[in-house]
Parts: sequence; structure tokens; C-alpha cells
Amino acid sequence: MPFLTKHEDLILMAIWHLKDDAHGATIRNYLTDVTNHDWSIAGVYAPLKRLAAAGLVSTYVGAPTMDRGGRSKRHYSITDAGMVAVKQRQRLYELMWNDLPGFALDV
Repeated sequence: MPFLTKHEDLILMAIWHLKDDAHGATIRNYLTDVTNHDWSIAGVYAPLKRLAAAGLVSTYVGAPTMDRGGRSKRHYSITDAGMVAVKQRQRLYELMWNDLPGFALDV
């Protein structure tokens, strides 16, 4: 299992949630809404680059849009390896939380 930072975990889950609408701005907005923390552009794009380099996300460039002055958006999608990584992390966290004395998740 690749070691992922908390930001990388959250970004992978955001991409999974956003599906075909996962690009830098929507990922940042989603994470800001969910975490109630203002994410910087670098706080999103640096982990996205690492995730792409690790083969956990793939990217493609969409069609140019008028709202961006004719520029294209780079979209992100989770790869099969990324899905495996997310599921492994979920199992790991469940094991660790359930192993705490006096605490168990109702899963």
C-alpha cells in the first residue's frame, strides 16, 4: 500500500465523489466545503501531481470553454490503483479506530 498524506487521501476521495467534474477548482471547492478549511491552490495541485506520478489518478484535458477565455480544464479521475489505495486506507483506519480501548465504530 502506498503511503499517502492526509491531503492526498482527501483529494482522492474528492475526485471519486466529483466523478467527471473533478478538476482543480471543483476539487478545491469541494474540499473547502467538506473540511471547512480554505484550501490553497498549491495545497490541491502539489498533491495532485504526486498522485498522478504515482499512477493513482489519471488526467485528461477537456474541451476549451468560453467561461475560461477559450482555455481547457485539466480533469482528474481515480485509477484502479487509486481505488485500491483508498479502500486499503479505509480498512486500515477502521482497524486502528476499532482497536482503540473503549471505542468502536458502528460500521
